[in-house]
Amino acid sequence: MNRLHVITPVKDSIETTLQTIESIMNQHSDIEFKYSVYNDFSTDETTLQLQNASKKYGFNLINLANITEHPSPNYRMILQLAQQEALIDNAHLLIIESDVIVTNNTIEQLKKIAESTENAGMLASVTVDADQNINFPYLYAKEFKYGQIKTNKRLSFCCTLLTNKLLSAYNFQELDSTKSWYDIFVSHKSIALGFDNYLLTNLHVLHLPHSSRPWKLLKYSHPIKYYLRKIFIHNPDKF
Repeated sequence: MNRLHVITPVKDSIETTLQTIESIMNQHSDIEFKYSVYNDFSTDETTLQLQNASKKYGFNLINLANITEHPSPNYRMILQLAQQEALIDNAHLLIIESDVIVTNNTIEQLKKIAESTENAGMLASVTVDADQNINFPYLYAKEFKYGQIKTNKRLSFCCTLLTNKLLSAYNFQELDSTKSWYDIFVSHKSIALGFDNYLLTNLHVLHLPHSSRPWKLLKYSHPIKYYLRKIFIHNPDKF
């Protein structure tokens, strides 16, 4: 049986981050896991609150500012560091992002399913809103059946377990350094390597999307405003 490593990448958004951490550390289970929070150049105030939370809960806090000068986002480096640690410890890797609140048995269930599902590469909990309706990024799954659904569609890293077999089969050092996010690529790579990916529509987690960048919510309510803001305000180097 493999061990389990759990990670949360963080870039500010401290209110939801603390909720994420609390939900992870308050699991109602005897399952053991190593939990690490990767602080990707958050503000000094956020970093201090993360340090205090680390002392309170006992998780491992990695401040990337102590490792690299490369500006945020550093998701590639986070995946590489986490993969190295997981392989050394013969562990699966569970990514739970800082805008996701897990239930008190999410981690236990994901590990059990990983151990009992032959040839699994990735297993993801479906995301829902406060009313338990499936939300972004799994809107495509609204018509899926209830259960463990094998899928070739991309899995987000919101709350997703990468099995030790997948980690052993693909070296994250090969990830494209020109990209910032890798969930789509890793999803497709898992399938290309012959693994099966599963979306668990019977294992819900609360997703509060874009909490660190609330302007991105305009994409769903006012898409024209979203793209204008993205182009003229948040991509000044485009012109």
